[in-house]
Amino acid sequence: MIGIDPHKASHTAVALDRDETKLGQIRVRASTAQVTHLRSWAMLWTERVWAIEGATGLGRLLAQQLLAVGEHVLDVQPKLAARVRLLNTGTLNKNDPNDARSVAVAAMRSPDIRAAVVAPEDHASVMKVWVRRHRDLSRTRNRIVCRLHAVLCDLVAGGFPKQISAPQAALMLAAIVPVDAVGEARLELAHELLEDLRRVDEQRRAAKRRLSSIVAASGTTVSQVYGAGPVVTATVIGDVGAIARFPTRDHFAAYNGTAPIEASSGNRTIHRLSRRGNRHLNHATHMAAVSQISHHDTTGRDYYRRKIDEDMPPKSALRSLKRKISDALYARMIADALRTARRVDESGPGGQTGNDSDSSATGSHPEPALRKSHSRTATNSKSSRAYKPSSAPTKARQRTT
Repeated sequence: MIGIDPHKASHTAVALDRDETKLGQIRVRASTAQVTHLRSWAMLWTERVWAIEGATGLGRLLAQQLLAVGEHVLDVQPKLAARVRLLNTGTLNKNDPNDARSVAVAAMRSPDIRAAVVAPEDHASVMKVWVRRHRDLSRTRNRIVCRLHAVLCDLVAGGFPKQISAPQAALMLAAIVPVDAVGEARLELAHELLEDLRRVDEQRRAAKRRLSSIVAASGTTVSQVYGAGPVVTATVIGDVGAIARFPTRDHFAAYNGTAPIEASSGNRTIHRLSRRGNRHLNHATHMAAVSQISHHDTTGRDYYRRKIDEDMPPKSALRSLKRKISDALYARMIADALRTARRVDESGPGGQTGNDSDSSATGSHPEPALRKSHSRTATNSKSSRAYKPSSAPTKARQRTT
């Protein structure tokens, strides 16, 4: 087993045998010849498997290059390698060789390691690119607005309210008459920040238009969940990729952080808020939940109000709704995957059409009765009505996020 700790500038590889004895070590520069150097070094072991930490993240390019030349590659989650390093009874020094060794040990001992696959150039990959662009632009806009607020506080008594837009800032700046050189410099800086804000706003709108066209071209039904606009839909599909890697909706909820974690002891059964999981997906479900709660005549709002009436705290009711939205998103993605598979079978030589209904998307996971908690543990049910995910609103009240 060859474990690799990838970095932007270099990659460190450590080879272990079945007894975790170190056989060799190498560090190569991250360059166009990185795969050639690694394979030349690894020719000593004909039966080899490569374990890369984060083969879908920082180590994605290296993993894809190794797969392209016929190598067997495993994707090791960073947290697994961190646990190996923590439980190691030997040296605890944090360095690249020890990290690479921990990756190799995790790949050999953990039953949940997945094989890396060739990344498909599909709609999900394109969505992930433009979602990242939209997210970066949103962060840039936030920094510009904060700096503009700081300048306005020096120019105007009391500054400006928290929410600020380019037209509002332009009106305020037009009414300011500086009285000295310092005021003129601050006003000039404010105008430059305003131009930066306008430019970023236009770039964000352009990125959102791209996402809208990509989501529409993909034919996904995820956008039919109320509150899942183009950005939320693209975030979910882009970060999830292949939904088949989640056997059940419970696995998906644990991945996106909407499933609570158990913290029981003795006879006490306790479930707490999970801070784990993919925070981008968790934020996407949060935005969809807030959108449903904010608009009348949605199933999500009715569910939220029902939980409040059952004396559940507002934050807990919101988390419960987020879990339901996670289940709805999972069902939509499963249905899309089944529909795509049927289309491929029908168009391929000798393909089978299979089942034409969409009931299999959620048939193996029936909707549970409402519970006091949104965990999967048995609790006293106060209602037998099942939550039905809100679909896209009617045309008269359709909104996007």
